[in-house]
Amino acid sequence: MPAPPQARPEVESLQAYSAPLEGRRGLLRLDFNENTVGPSPKVVEAIRAIPADHYAIYPEYDGLREAVLASLADMAGAIVAAADSTAPVPAVAPAVAPAVAPAIRADGVPALATVPLPQQPTRRPSLRIEQVGLFNGVDAAIHAVFQAYGAPGDRLLTTSPTFGYYTPCARMQGMVIEAIPYRMPGFAFPFEEILAALTTPPAEADESWRPPRLLLLCNPNNPTGTRLAPEVVLALAAAAPHTLVVVDELYEAFTGDSVLPLLLAPGGRPDPEGQKPGDASVRAAGAAAAPETASPETAALPTAAGADPFAAYPNLLVLRSLSKTAGIAGLRIGFAIGAAAVVDRVSRVTGPYDINSFAVTAAFAALADQPYVDAYVAEVLAARQWLVERLVAAGVRHHVDGGNYLLIWPQRPAVEVDQALREAGILVRSMAGKPLIDGSLRVSLGTLEQMGRFWEAFARCDARPA
Repeated sequence: MPAPPQARPEVESLQAYSAPLEGRRGLLRLDFNENTVGPSPKVVEAIRAIPADHYAIYPEYDGLREAVLASLADMAGAIVAAADSTAPVPAVAPAVAPAVAPAIRADGVPALATVPLPQQPTRRPSLRIEQVGLFNGVDAAIHAVFQAYGAPGDRLLTTSPTFGYYTPCARMQGMVIEAIPYRMPGFAFPFEEILAALTTPPAEADESWRPPRLLLLCNPNNPTGTRLAPEVVLALAAAAPHTLVVVDELYEAFTGDSVLPLLLAPGGRPDPEGQKPGDASVRAAGAAAAPETASPETAALPTAAGADPFAAYPNLLVLRSLSKTAGIAGLRIGFAIGAAAVVDRVSRVTGPYDINSFAVTAAFAALADQPYVDAYVAEVLAARQWLVERLVAAGVRHHVDGGNYLLIWPQRPAVEVDQALREAGILVRSMAGKPLIDGSLRVSLGTLEQMGRFWEAFARCDARPA
């Protein structure tokens, strides 16, 4: 029998990204960082109301980008309309970034310059529909980014450990992967190393050296939870104008570290109290992770010019999803927000009907019911606090930061505890073999009732006092 045709060499040698997705229904799902209770009743009602004859019609997307923009505008509406011209702003300008590296605070957060902010226009920047791309989940958006911008020999710069899908996407394009580990202890962001990789050729480099083609940042990072202040993201984008900086913000709702409020505020600066209105715990957490002060020699960050929030950052792309908070992971829909030219290029490599009609209907309904999402996020944050208190009291090694998940190191082998929990009807995710976190379990956070059930089972499986 003749052999089948071979695929491209990059594909023949590729190990596909796979996850244990089968047999999960009916179990307590604390393994994939999904919403653990399901979508808003309004989403369910909207899907049930789809007429049967509409199943035969190709999906239509009119109005969905506008709905995304309206949701983001509501978020930006909580930001103070004008900022004091003398307030400090963190900074690293492209012209000085290679020469002036910010100091690193004791907690690992880069300390950037504090300088007076020049007078900025009071008109709030606004996004346009061509700055929003629609995708069959953020995984499809990530894949499209690599298809549009990755070529053989190009470099992907990212951190380690991080979301596992970045690696196969880079390898299928023949890219070189440079993954810089988080700093221990505490999984601090390796700012100086990332900045150097973006801007400084290694000693052995010749004149052919080019900066990385892509910088992928998961913020908060999955699985370590490492949080990166939005000012630092913008500083990296400003320092590397020839690198596409992609910020994966799937978990931002739980900690409020998005760059979008910063870009959508007048003059490019949000009210420090305004990232998550009404959520004091998130505001406090955001303040704790924000950069402080550094060298006065650095210049101010570029800010949004005129009405385009991405005018100063045309190399920045932000990814968002409705999977982790709105509870529609099974329907697959994600968004990419950035400069119109970048969104256009990434969208060119997708199909015309990649998002099905059910996902479109669900997205409209989910975006229209923000109070449901806010209530779920508040419940998860309360459950996180409750669980952490029990971990501390029982002396369980753990790490918790951003996102709707945490890492736990059981005293028994992780594979045994993982299996015992599965037998108890609870799914968690083993981090076996992952750098820096081998031997841990990543546990998604759900409701207080669900985390009570997890803790009772974990304490029993790991011989801990409940």
